Amino acid sequence: MARVQLVIPDADRERYVHQARREGMTFSAWLRAAADERFERQRHVTRFESVEDLREFFRRCDEREGNTPEPDWHEHLRTIEESRLSGLPKA
Repeated sequence: MARVQLVIPDADRERYVHQARREGMTFSAWLRAAADERFERQRHVTRFESVEDLREFFRRCDEREGNTPEPDWHEHLRTIEESRLSGLPKA
């Protein structure tokens, strides 16, 4: 097994060690697990290689969502504004 030396700020090291202990792991095991999780997430990322890939992506999105119309954007803005105003005290 290889050894790797990391240079990290002391405050970060303390936070990481604390989290590792909370999860019942050594700092070393916690770092390996974090690296493995990141590697797995990146491995499943699909990149668009062409315009056709992009079109296919949107076609699948449309297929999944059905032919429902898009919500009215102005209605969304009104809802957001009403929500903001409802939290304010009455004058």
